[in-house]
Amino acid sequence: MLAKGSTPWIVAIIIFTIVSGAGAYFTKDPYMEFAAYIGVMFVLFFLWFFRDPERNIKICKNCMVAPADGKVIDIRGRTVCIFMNFQNVHVNRIPLAGTIRNVEHKKGGYIPAFCKDSDRNERNITIIDTEYGDVSVTQIAGTATRRIITYVKEGDILQQGQRFGMIRFGSRVDVTIPEVFDISCKKGDRVYGGETVIATKNTLNQGE
Repeated sequence: MLAKGSTPWIVAIIIFTIVSGAGAYFTKDPYMEFAAYIGVMFVLFFLWFFRDPERNIKICKNCMVAPADGKVIDIRGRTVCIFMNFQNVHVNRIPLAGTIRNVEHKKGGYIPAFCKDSDRNERNITIIDTEYGDVSVTQIAGTATRRIITYVKEGDILQQGQRFGMIRFGSRVDVTIPEVFDISCKKGDRVYGGETVIATKNTLNQGE
């Protein structure tokens, strides 16, 4: 399955490859032939990069799941920061069921997403109204990223693990953890969107 929003990129590179291949066939131009080979490689890369596999979603009222695939690069107070490399699936998922209260896009730069200065990068902030309070999921653009795609709008009701957006190429996702949850992941952990539990409801609140 391909990620929603990836079709224009894939179609564009396929058209480029077909045109280059046709040009190479009729003109015998080595540069056109080279371009066609490059096009084929990019088609294969995009088909791999924009993959969106089905996941074994962990529906759990007493836990939060990772909103993205990648590596936990920092935990700042109640915020877990996940960095996505090129090899990770770049479709993002809802960490906790709730209603989309606000979606805000902010312009900014394109510093590498793993840097602390990337707080000034282009970003998309999605606020989820959950039964435990607001959860903020921030998609942060990286060096190669020029587009953050949002699948949801204000008022949408989403279940845990549902897709809510995608970031093209290397990037980062930060998620805030409500006070009633204990963070169960640590810096350096590899996580998978919709599957890996990153926080569990603490014992003092289990009965609530």
